[in-house]
Amino acid sequence: MDFRQLKTFICVAESGSLSRASDRMRIAQPALSRQIKLLEHEVGVPLFDRHVRGMELTEAGSELLRRVSGVIRQLELTMQDVQSLHSEISGNVALALMPTVSTVFATRLVERTARELPEVSLRIREGYSVDVLTWIQRGDVDIAFLYGPSSDLHIRTKELLHEEVVLISPPGSLEGVGPQLGFDAVEKLPLVLPGRPYALRHLVESTAKKAGHTINVPYEVDSYWAIKSMVMSGLCHSFLPPASLKAELDQDLLKARSIGSGGLWRQLVLGVPSQRPNTRAADAVLELLLDEIASMIASGEWQAQPGADLRERI
Repeated sequence: MDFRQLKTFICVAESGSLSRASDRMRIAQPALSRQIKLLEHEVGVPLFDRHVRGMELTEAGSELLRRVSGVIRQLELTMQDVQSLHSEISGNVALALMPTVSTVFATRLVERTARELPEVSLRIREGYSVDVLTWIQRGDVDIAFLYGPSSDLHIRTKELLHEEVVLISPPGSLEGVGPQLGFDAVEKLPLVLPGRPYALRHLVESTAKKAGHTINVPYEVDSYWAIKSMVMSGLCHSFLPPASLKAELDQDLLKARSIGSGGLWRQLVLGVPSQRPNTRAADAVLELLLDEIASMIASGEWQAQPGADLRERI
């Protein structure tokens, strides 16, 4: 088993077919197929089911991918880091974040990274909380936005911020209702929320339960963009942080209301892999990231309360 075979295996697994992997790696399909067959021979079991639609991982292939993807990436990053010790900071950095964070922050970070760290290639992966946590634990990404509290995560973290989560509604749908309402009113409304494995659903349900109420969720949708669209269409209501809805709120396409007098809050933390040190490039991006978020909070562009690891920057 060699490094090249494992890199080929990971690329084919992620691409789902030899043709797409060939395009990504710029290597002819027969050469890739030969590498996969050599690896399967060495492992002793098939790693892919081959069919007309492409290549699908077997159970053994899925387990191998889970175990080696983070290790191979760590080796690649280590080589990049050693090679760049006596030169300008360079290398690849992967950042994972949720859609509600991506829409607020991703473009700003990409622009600032390109301006201040031109030799660093920043890759952004977007996913829901359970996906992001898996990526950072496996070592597939270098930095990840996660929902706190930090004590629940068992990885190295920085306490970033607390932000309010508000009820969002179509304009005019709750005539006569002020800027706040309780769960006694919310439980009568049709809601669209992600499914139960996701942090936003758990936050809303658990907070409503503590207040002695239930919520009505006739629509389960695991897509931030679809949730927003369904609310704007007038079909239902939902819960999201206002920073992720700035354009829609400014244009009066949505109406936001706080829950109760204290509001409904979520904590965001930054996580980094616990099994390896950061590369120089990852540390540099992390520093830019923290500085940019502190600047956004200080200016009011991101309406949030800074966490312990951000307060000294504001």
